[in-house]
Amino acid sequence: MEARVQKIIAQWGIASRREAEEMIKQSRVHINGILAHLGQKVDPQVDIISIDGKLVSQKQRPALIYLLLHKPAGVVSTCYDPQGRPTVMDLLPKELREGLGIHPVGRLDAESTGALILTNDGELTFGLTHPSHSISKTYRVLVNGHPPEAVLERWRQGVVLEGRKTRPAKVRLIKRLPDQSYLEIILQEGRNRQIRRIAEQLGYPVIQLQRTAIGSIQLQKPRAPSLDAGKYRYLTPDEIIFLKQQLNHIPIKKSAELRSAEKS
Repeated sequence: MEARVQKIIAQWGIASRREAEEMIKQSRVHINGILAHLGQKVDPQVDIISIDGKLVSQKQRPALIYLLLHKPAGVVSTCYDPQGRPTVMDLLPKELREGLGIHPVGRLDAESTGALILTNDGELTFGLTHPSHSISKTYRVLVNGHPPEAVLERWRQGVVLEGRKTRPAKVRLIKRLPDQSYLEIILQEGRNRQIRRIAEQLGYPVIQLQRTAIGSIQLQKPRAPSLDAGKYRYLTPDEIIFLKQQLNHIPIKKSAELRSAEKS
């Protein structure tokens, strides 16, 4: 069955769909020896796909891998940084960095810390980062000052950023310090530096920001060993199922890949 070439590359776990699109734009992908173009449809049973002069096929697809990383501050959420800053890939062992197509799902800005999913499941990445899907994300945020309830309610109702109002959010005070406040914020969207920009606009700038959960996937699971900054763990089968449910792909039974993950 024919499909767009960037979708095939993502399905085979070679790269995320967005990364595959960049490969095509950079003239790195050929179909039957001819330079591919964005949106071109191919039949993987018939057509020959090559990237950087090397043939690729579904048989080369590595096992699907799903990780949760505790991103520390000062690390960027990309596979490569032209400025030479450390990336989340630098935190993984060599056997996970090379040849498996693992990449971060979404981003945390460099100063922020906390939960970040990494995978080589390109279709999952595309779905979870698509604007039509809105998996909730929970943050523990330290702000300067003591925002009153009226300000928190304004945040909950949505704030205009660059001419467009943010979606309603859950915002509650966790702890009040002498000159600062800890807030818990749950978002259904992820605009660039959204929490920092809103907090600054409301007059209570962010001092620290940590993502503590992605949906039901928690950075620190109850009664489980602490996941320290810079460390990672494999997602559990139930956590993988949860992610796939967000894309309306609800498996009735655990697939072979989930049973494999359960043994990891």
